[in-house]
Amino acid sequence: MTAIATDISGRPSPEPAYRILLIEDDPADALLVEELLEDTGLRYELTTRTTLAEARTELDARAIDCILLDLHLPDMSGTETIAAVRELAPHTAVIVFTGLSETQAGAEAMAAGAQDYLVKGKVEADLLHRTVRYAVYRSRTERTTAEAQKARLHAEENSRLQRGLLPQPIIGTSAVTVTTRYLPGAEKALLGGDFLDVVEGDDGRLHAVVGDVSGHGSDAAALGVCLRISWRSLVLGGHHGPDLLRLMERILIAERGPQPLFATCTLLTFDQSAATATLYLAGHHEPLLTTPDGTRELVAAHGMALGIAPIPGTWPATVVPLPDVGALTLYTDGLTEGHNGSNTERLGVEGLLDLIRDLPPTDPADHVDRLIDRTQALNAGRHTDDLAVLRLDWDNR
Repeated sequence: MTAIATDISGRPSPEPAYRILLIEDDPADALLVEELLEDTGLRYELTTRTTLAEARTELDARAIDCILLDLHLPDMSGTETIAAVRELAPHTAVIVFTGLSETQAGAEAMAAGAQDYLVKGKVEADLLHRTVRYAVYRSRTERTTAEAQKARLHAEENSRLQRGLLPQPIIGTSAVTVTTRYLPGAEKALLGGDFLDVVEGDDGRLHAVVGDVSGHGSDAAALGVCLRISWRSLVLGGHHGPDLLRLMERILIAERGPQPLFATCTLLTFDQSAATATLYLAGHHEPLLTTPDGTRELVAAHGMALGIAPIPGTWPATVVPLPDVGALTLYTDGLTEGHNGSNTERLGVEGLLDLIRDLPPTDPADHVDRLIDRTQALNAGRHTDDLAVLRLDWDNR
């Protein structure tokens, strides 16, 4: 049944139509409610069901704004009925009908989760009108409040995880400019397991890591934070190269628990005095080297990702000579696995290099931001993955 309310001039009322589900097994009581609704002046769409089982089918099929509920149904009775309805439709207003002799039923219904209650035989159209409107309003307000609370807790969790995944670099006398960026794969998504860090050793060499834990969500992010903190502690403790990777792999296996998580990463040691960069790739792709002549992908030896093989992996070193002026960019695959503007093709490293060639000369931070913006515009939200970028710029002239 659909009823459309009009104002005194006969024009349709601007008030929205309420989708009302009446759960009542007594035909006489159901008819009375229908007649009262017609006199309320509300715009509404009324559906009547006689059992909770029938109501369940209706609630599964479409959204309902307000449920008018009799507490004595053939398949359930009492406040258990309210609990069952709230489980089926947690964000729908529930108004309970009680009998004249049920003096405590209304209070018990409110305690069980109903927005309001009405006593059969004492309901008039104006009262029903106000009760429906206010119950729906309260239900929507509660839902909005709950969503705001959830968003706040989500933001706080992301902030805590982000502080762990994106720490402040520990740099002393180094003249290298460090630029870092991290973006989650989707709006409102929990941070994934991408991580990065930079620290300067006592000998003046700069050590950097960019890594990616498989999967998304809090488990991957927590493991990423754990690996990042472990890496920093181990580097400051004097561990480097394959020794460092073996220890990181042991920590990953111990911390991941029963989940089959693994991680890829690139370790880099930047030696300004020797003008070299030493790379260790654990299942990760090569960094990009930018010189006055342009940007290219480095060629480097590969080793196994962490946490995949049942036996410890091996990770060969690659030593790269560096120019007097340049930049190294380490990144996770969220920067290249998005679409290139087409429906099927991925951007890839070659596409990324094409974008870099088209970017105007600018400072490192602006360059990284422009590059990320271009890749996201081409992808148009079709592939969602976290991305982390670490760029090191130097000028030894």
